[in-house]
Amino acid sequence: MEKVMKKLTDSVVDKISMDFLRNQVLKNAYGNDDTVIAMLDPRILLVWYVFFALAPWFVNDLVFLLGCFLLVAVTTIMARVAGLVLFLFILGVFSQTGYLFVVSLLFGGNAETILPLLILTLKVATVSLASITVFSGLDPDRLSNGLMWYGCPEKLSFSISYAYRMLPMLMEEFQNVLLSYRLRGNAPDTDTFIGKIRYLIYQIKMIIHSFYPLMLNTAKRSRTTVEALEIKGYRYGAANKEVKKMKLSGLKVTYNDLLFLAVSFLWVSLTVLAATIL
Repeated sequence: MEKVMKKLTDSVVDKISMDFLRNQVLKNAYGNDDTVIAMLDPRILLVWYVFFALAPWFVNDLVFLLGCFLLVAVTTIMARVAGLVLFLFILGVFSQTGYLFVVSLLFGGNAETILPLLILTLKVATVSLASITVFSGLDPDRLSNGLMWYGCPEKLSFSISYAYRMLPMLMEEFQNVLLSYRLRGNAPDTDTFIGKIRYLIYQIKMIIHSFYPLMLNTAKRSRTTVEALEIKGYRYGAANKEVKKMKLSGLKVTYNDLLFLAVSFLWVSLTVLAATIL
């Protein structure tokens, strides 16, 4: 039994290493450019997202919510989202629902409590997967251009694109801070099962302690970037209509965009029809 627990702990420790987390984050931000979702027009995807982000909250029909959930689940698979993001999604949505179900049973609930919790779970899961499909499946530049086309302020669209570009720098800085703490600290022995648990706790403490210097160093680098943009005339370019027109000239609605909307509309219509019949 101890050997099995040790092997399982080794696997967990390897999976949550800094290199693994960095690769997952960068893959999610820059590794999905060739997917079907990434090639769609961002304006079409934003309209699609608005529907699936709002409609589930106004409907309590189980069939309709289940149909919407299946559709956004398929689009999430098509977007090839990183496994870490999906793991956090499952952990955040379904564990919270299970917790509410257990609490309801402790305070006099019964099996009938499952239906309302299932409806709530489908609502949250549908909205979450739609958000993951659009904001994790699209290229940062195309996403910011789509927001700009709809009239969002230039600073907002640029901030989204800049935040994605800051990810490699942020992960690199985070790793440097962690390495500095390891050089000055004494990590627990990992030969035993208890030692591996202590090592896992030690890693978590280092991550918490690294937060403040990470934010400070990142802020310094961000200030340098902003100063470089000011020197190159970023403020003038952001307010210039000709520059904005050139930036948005690459947006074009294609046959694939219309097909994506048509399939989504057809599926939602069939879901509504099924909900009406049942």
